[in-house]
Amino acid sequence: MPATLASLVRTPALKLTVLAGAERLDAAVPWVHTSELDDPTPYLAGGELLLTTGLKLGGGPQALRDYLYRLADAGVVGLGFGVGLGHDEVPRALVEAAEERGLPLLRVPRPTPFIAISKAVSAAVAADQYKAVTSSLEAQRELTRAALSPDGTPALLARLAAHVDGWVALYDASGEVVAAAPRWAGKRAARLAGETERLRERPAPASVAVADGGGDDRVEMQSLGTGRRPRGFLAVGTGERLAGADRYVVHAAVALLTLSLEQSRALQEAEQRFGAALLRMLLAGEAGHARDVAGQRYGTLLERPVRLLLAEPARRPDPQGPSDAAAELAALADRAESAALRAAEPLLVVADGPRLTVLAVDGGAVLAACADHAADHPALALGLSAAAPAQDAPLAGGQAERALAVAQRRGRGLVGHDEVGAGSVLPLLADEAVRAFAEGLLRPLREHDATSRGDLVASLNAWLSRHGQWDAAATDLGVHRHTLRYRMRRVEEILGRSLDDPDVRMELWLALKSGA
Repeated sequence: MPATLASLVRTPALKLTVLAGAERLDAAVPWVHTSELDDPTPYLAGGELLLTTGLKLGGGPQALRDYLYRLADAGVVGLGFGVGLGHDEVPRALVEAAEERGLPLLRVPRPTPFIAISKAVSAAVAADQYKAVTSSLEAQRELTRAALSPDGTPALLARLAAHVDGWVALYDASGEVVAAAPRWAGKRAARLAGETERLRERPAPASVAVADGGGDDRVEMQSLGTGRRPRGFLAVGTGERLAGADRYVVHAAVALLTLSLEQSRALQEAEQRFGAALLRMLLAGEAGHARDVAGQRYGTLLERPVRLLLAEPARRPDPQGPSDAAAELAALADRAESAALRAAEPLLVVADGPRLTVLAVDGGAVLAACADHAADHPALALGLSAAAPAQDAPLAGGQAERALAVAQRRGRGLVGHDEVGAGSVLPLLADEAVRAFAEGLLRPLREHDATSRGDLVASLNAWLSRHGQWDAAATDLGVHRHTLRYRMRRVEEILGRSLDDPDVRMELWLALKSGA
């Protein structure tokens, strides 16, 4: 422990006597300073034990009082007054002023050199630092042993929480809580998950202090990883500010967790290649072969109804500004994997350039998490297939492709095949290419209506909507059926196409419905 005034007084060789401020002898003494100036405060940093023989002190009781008050205001922890050189005894006015301010005043006898007091403090500081270093090294060894144990990361977090006398939590790259210690800290850590956003755009490693609105803890959050994008986050909550030794231990934990994450990258890349090959088998209709190759790797995923989800960067501009497509897709993959981990669901995720493929169980937590992610990230477009067994993966792949195409055209975050199949084809006509075709097809009729009598566009719309029934369409328009027949002949003449052709009628109807 560091030197205190009390420990110095208890040192027999120093022969110090307490003259004032006995109630504050537990103050730590980080350093000793000697000065004979009548105003040494410009050279003090605060916290020192000041030693003097009072050679320059004089001017009566008020001057001594002012001297001591200056020291107290400067924040010294105590004053050691050496007698036998400038003064036979400590001046009474100095003792009284020290009592008034509550500043410890120690009598240093003539045989005790000031250097002896400095050495005693230095030795205590060195011993305290040595103890902190050895304690830190032992704690680091404990963390390393925990990281290498069968429990791995949970054991490491438990040891770290015990060492800092607080709580710790590990978040994945998406900001979801993966593990916490002690166990009760999980809820507290979840409240702070949003704070990971402050570190997400900063190269790892980086740290920030965060506010825990539900408690009095001091919480620091550290990013994990060595690249531009953090691979996880560590939160450490303590009742007091982390001391130097504890901070070294936290840094050691960050290094161990980062090493674990980086070493697993090669395994993750190999798993990605394996998953991509397995997905190709499924989409090629080789479900039986895929099951044999997968074994137990994906649990019961290939034995249950699944849905296939495709995600790509949206083609429309992001109203919230430009985004990093790779980072957006990686964040979706992290969200899906975190949901699978928490819900103990099997999952296959494959990243292939600007596309992410997710194969997940129907109605599970993974697909719900992906839907939530799409709602919060307009820079992505997602297409989801209908539920199907693994052997129908080729069919599910086609459904997801079509749903993704609709999501891109509509500017929607997530479109499911069920929605496309149950809805109307008319919203698909909002595509710019369709609108351009419709405008070109109807332009001659609109030009005629603008310069001549007879509303050909409205007449055509009424006639088509009544399936070519002359009387019904004429009634809708409020004209005679012969007038409507004449207008339809003019439509044929202007367009150079026959309304008897069903393909022509279909194209005209869709052009009118496109809103062009």
